Amino acid sequence: MSNTNTTDISRRKFLGSAAAATGLTIIPGVMLYEVAQAKPDDMAVTSEVRWGMLIDTRKCSEGCDDCVTACNTENGLTGHDRPETDVQWIRKLKLTDKQTGHVTSLPLMCQHCENPPCVDVCPTGASMKREDGIVLVDRHICIGCRYCMMACPYKARSFAHEVVTDQKVHAPRGKGTVESCTMCVHRVDRDGIPACVEACTKEDHNAMLFGDLNDSNSEISKRLAEFGGKQIRADLGLNTGVRYQGI
Repeated sequence: MSNTNTTDISRRKFLGSAAAATGLTIIPGVMLYEVAQAKPDDMAVTSEVRWGMLIDTRKCSEGCDDCVTACNTENGLTGHDRPETDVQWIRKLKLTDKQTGHVTSLPLMCQHCENPPCVDVCPTGASMKREDGIVLVDRHICIGCRYCMMACPYKARSFAHEVVTDQKVHAPRGKGTVESCTMCVHRVDRDGIPACVEACTKEDHNAMLFGDLNDSNSEISKRLAEFGGKQIRADLGLNTGVRYQGI
């Protein structure tokens, strides 16, 4: 296991599960929650694990948004009837083959790249990648410059234009900061799975699979070895943690 890193630990605590929360003003107009750990995490994550997700679009129905609903509920994301500015951590895309007319429904979220361009352009270090491959935004030091949004080829990040209310203690948020899919890191660090995957499995759609890409015996690795999986914009060489089948 890698040596403990003070910065890494503090960021994990910032995003970890909590028993209580108190208001914390970062700058005027930005209110986040300071998280108090119910169970301290004093061990750094390790690169021995690479968390990833496999999505089979052939099992994903165009009219189903269970994954989106689960994500919004889990992380306290609420809409304001302004789709152009509402925060989205996962969205459903409709892809139509112009020659055949075939329609594919594709869930799109942060792809958790091994070489994330969002991290490269962030001037404060708020955009970061954990050793286990999960890409996050530390909203305590995000200045809202949105460079990461411009750098992301998947348009997977959102800017919080609205005042945030009814926050979840495990998902601190604030107006004027950038957000994206965290792969439900608060669940993963407690040996759980992302809410979107859980919802998809619960409804027996089974279009989403989560696991360790570095473990050849994990179900996700076995599926990829047997059936393969594609990256969106593989030509960019980002080595995404999210792979797709049926595209």
